[in-house]
Amino acid sequence: MACGKVWTTTTTTPPEWRPTPRPAAPSDRSACHAPCRRGTSSPPERDPHLTAYDGPSTPRAALTFVGTATTVLELGAFTLLTDPNFLHCGQRAYLGKGLWSRRLTDPALGIADLPTLDAVVLSHLHGDHFDRVARRDLPRGQPVVTTPQAAGRLGSWGFRTRGLEPWQATELVRGDERLTITAVPGIHARGLLRAALPPVMGSMLEHRVDGQVRHRLYVSGDTLTGGHLDEIRIRFPAVDTAVVHLGGTRVLLHTVTMDAVQGVDFLRRVRPAQAVPVHHADYGVFRSPLRDFLASAEGTGPTRMRPVDPGQRLDLTRPT
Repeated sequence: MACGKVWTTTTTTPPEWRPTPRPAAPSDRSACHAPCRRGTSSPPERDPHLTAYDGPSTPRAALTFVGTATTVLELGAFTLLTDPNFLHCGQRAYLGKGLWSRRLTDPALGIADLPTLDAVVLSHLHGDHFDRVARRDLPRGQPVVTTPQAAGRLGSWGFRTRGLEPWQATELVRGDERLTITAVPGIHARGLLRAALPPVMGSMLEHRVDGQVRHRLYVSGDTLTGGHLDEIRIRFPAVDTAVVHLGGTRVLLHTVTMDAVQGVDFLRRVRPAQAVPVHHADYGVFRSPLRDFLASAEGTGPTRMRPVDPGQRLDLTRPT
């Protein structure tokens, strides 16, 4: 396990859950600069392990894509939500310092559709990762694992939080299963802009049964590439799945999330068995389309690309 302080929580098994179909929520479609749409990935070949989301079930290493960087992760007995963004098309996400971006898509699920959660993993506190809908409607019972800066703000809103510095960890326990969440470094921007953006973290999730690692999943967060990824590779040399935040987001003439070229560099440095691209089609500030990343990544290494559309559930137990 990586060094750093570890918090441990014992959880209880929730009842089995199935969602009911949700009618489309109203949105200010007249405010969109383009027709509302789902952020489809249009993969060149349909992945045989993609299904429509129908609530938690076997296999128990799975990802459901909601939109932006929001996913439902199922790892063994544990269910987590990442970077909750439930704004609808036409609504503004506020990024701080007077900056905002208008959403171009609708989320595939609403908060009412979510299963019982063991934790929320939040890379940083920006309006496209934790929005006013999440602040209003997310249950306060489960912990939000995030940066210390974001934890302080969320705590003032009534959420249970665990603020982690890089390489610190927190652990969930259920019977003979453990889920360790380790904060890993992230760089949202370089130069003067870095000080203007909130701190960001990646998250390494390790699911263990009887002490044996069953699945290691890395959520990149909104990071750029660089030497910090090499250190992550040294500490975690065998990553089963990387959830890669892309989009080539441009803010004040600076790139603050990975574009296609940086995304390929990320794969070369981290070397995950499979990669699920997210955070690439939902806002106007996303300038690097998914197709560019998929084309650039083709033939560059052993990592399997697993593009997924909003509302689809991806079996992560079969990376090959």
